[in-house]
Amino acid sequence: MKKMITVCAVVLVCSVCAVLWASPAVGVTPTLIGRATYEPFKVKSNSLVEVEVKAKSHLDMVVRTHDYAVGGSTGWHTHPGPVFINVVQGAVTFYEADDPTCTPHVVSAGQGYVDTGSGHLGRNETGQPAKDVTVILAPVNLPFRGELPAPNPYCGF
Repeated sequence: MKKMITVCAVVLVCSVCAVLWASPAVGVTPTLIGRATYEPFKVKSNSLVEVEVKAKSHLDMVVRTHDYAVGGSTGWHTHPGPVFINVVQGAVTFYEADDPTCTPHVVSAGQGYVDTGSGHLGRNETGQPAKDVTVILAPVNLPFRGELPAPNPYCGF
């Protein structure tokens, strides 16, 4: 019983620390469009669009929009799988958490960005509002976002 209480206390402390060190979104409003579970599949197309996609297990596909206020930021975070980001208004600048050069990737309306899930931050560095639509692949009924500490050691924000 003492061991169980100790384990619970450690988990609670770690959870609180993770929240305190996390980099929450500021000035970004997410809206869930839908979430659906897919059975394992394999799709291969060799026509005008050459692509191959394979899911070995069940997965959820989460579709959301994000409205970015001027200066808004998603905060540093990860995803359990790839995320397909379609910027539909303005421009969003993405930074990868593991990029030692902190290279900005500016994605304007009509362009897309594929996030591998290893960690990033999206910012509206323009003087106009921005918006994206994302398709997130995630484990069934589990979280699709994990927080990372800020500031990022490479970017300083």
